[in-house]
Amino acid sequence: MRILITGGAGFIGSAVIRYIINNTYDSVINLDKLTYAGNLESINSVSNNERYYFEQVDICDRKELDRVFKQYQPQAVMHLAAESHVDRSITGPSDFIQTNIVGTYTLLEAAREYWNTLLGSEKKAFRFHHISTDEVYGDLPHPDQLAVNQDLPLFTESTSYSPSSPYSASKASSDHLVRAWLRTYGLPIIVTNCSNNYGPYHFPEKLIPLVILNALEGKPLPIYGKGDQIRDWLYVEDHARALFKVVTEGKVGETYNIGGHNEKKNIDVVETICVILDDLVPKETKYAEQITFVVDRPGHDRRYAIDARKISRELNWQPEETFESGLRKTVKWYLANQQWCQHVQDGSYQRQRLGINE
Repeated sequence: MRILITGGAGFIGSAVIRYIINNTYDSVINLDKLTYAGNLESINSVSNNERYYFEQVDICDRKELDRVFKQYQPQAVMHLAAESHVDRSITGPSDFIQTNIVGTYTLLEAAREYWNTLLGSEKKAFRFHHISTDEVYGDLPHPDQLAVNQDLPLFTESTSYSPSSPYSASKASSDHLVRAWLRTYGLPIIVTNCSNNYGPYHFPEKLIPLVILNALEGKPLPIYGKGDQIRDWLYVEDHARALFKVVTEGKVGETYNIGGHNEKKNIDVVETICVILDDLVPKETKYAEQITFVVDRPGHDRRYAIDARKISRELNWQPEETFESGLRKTVKWYLANQQWCQHVQDGSYQRQRLGINE
């Protein structure tokens, strides 16, 4: 297969590309605008492979999208390109509207026009896989809101949408667009909604890498509110395996929720990282002493949790990593890849985007 992956220089997209190149015979066209969160260093291990191609293109640029479809003739699209940081969406929502909504619309139209040129089995086999988030569902009841022994509800594929932030609202909008392009035009789409990802190459603005790097630098470890927000954590390489299964084996028109079966409070996540660092990089004081509680952000959802039984039942996918094993792997990766971290922190990774040579 030739698979066009948008946002392939991002955290999840780069994991998908590494998985495909390392574990299949398929080819990948990485289409990425290279915004601040796009980092080609995350794909260095496979970038010289003859089955890997890179195009620096904005998904809002229809002319360039048409060129890429015509040039590479992909048999599937995996759409991961998105603005994804909730805090940034609160302070500057316009980029989220433009990329996540307008960009998805533009990509859908380019894909539809290309798909309409295909014939027979090629047209029937084509897939447009839209990768989304569990945040579109809003939040779930927190354990402290429920009676003792009362079952905790989970997000299912039929849960109603109720987004809370500009980010999740823009992703919900893109999900609706994708489904409408199936209903109205017949474009063969599949949607996946995933829980919080973590693992190697995660941009340091997100909780787990931020805590690891701040801890090592002796900086405060900031936690919103009381740290009792609950998230379901999914190791990014498990997610990459799931996404490839969906694009190759999933049923057109279906939605698959992808979760790690790891509900954890934010405070517990941070404290676990501290314990791992105490073991791997001990110092005179405990890392947990650096924990600082800060004012909660507006509209902060208290709990997310995915019911991933459908993808397990229909596509035989299960996460391989427990939270404990995945988190230890993640901490060890950051300890072993300080150069990657330094390039992100000092901005030198962006030289590739700007065309600046060392």
